Amino acid sequence: MLENIILGMLMEGTMSGYDLKKTIDSSVGIFYKASFGSLYPALKRLAEKELVSLNETDDSKNKKLYTLLPSGREAFLTWLSGPLQAARNEQLIRIFFFDYLDEEPRQRLLEEYLFKLEHEIRTLEVVKGIVTGELAEIEHPENYYYRVSVLAYGLSHVQMEKQWLTDIKERKNLNHVEPQN
Repeated sequence: MLENIILGMLMEGTMSGYDLKKTIDSSVGIFYKASFGSLYPALKRLAEKELVSLNETDDSKNKKLYTLLPSGREAFLTWLSGPLQAARNEQLIRIFFFDYLDEEPRQRLLEEYLFKLEHEIRTLEVVKGIVTGELAEIEHPENYYYRVSVLAYGLSHVQMEKQWLTDIKERKNLNHVEPQN
């Protein structure tokens, strides 16, 4: 996944590893976390596969710049055109098994997760405000429709998840589930 994210980010232009990490964190980082420890090996693999080129600058920082090659663009578009996959969510799997925990750790973990979701909501709302301002100033904001729609999805999803988590924490809406006929 990380390799495809890197290829997608490089569709925008040449970037250093630091720039890639910063761009990932400020865009898809809400849904996908990438550390420098995973980013640089992925960049090395992409260079070895000849999907990106590496250019070292001669300045005092000896910065490495990565550029998408035509083969990388083709690989990215092939991946992008493939079927959509449903994401797996580790948090849901863990909560599924919460009946095995005592009440105190269960409530503590739910409270910690709620806190994290509230932080994500605030972050997404700030990003939404910034994006709204930026879109108002560009010539063709419609060219960013899908990126902005993922932001809207992210905000709606996290708000829904927070409500769901609040409900289960307070043991609301635990109606018996009837099998479908």
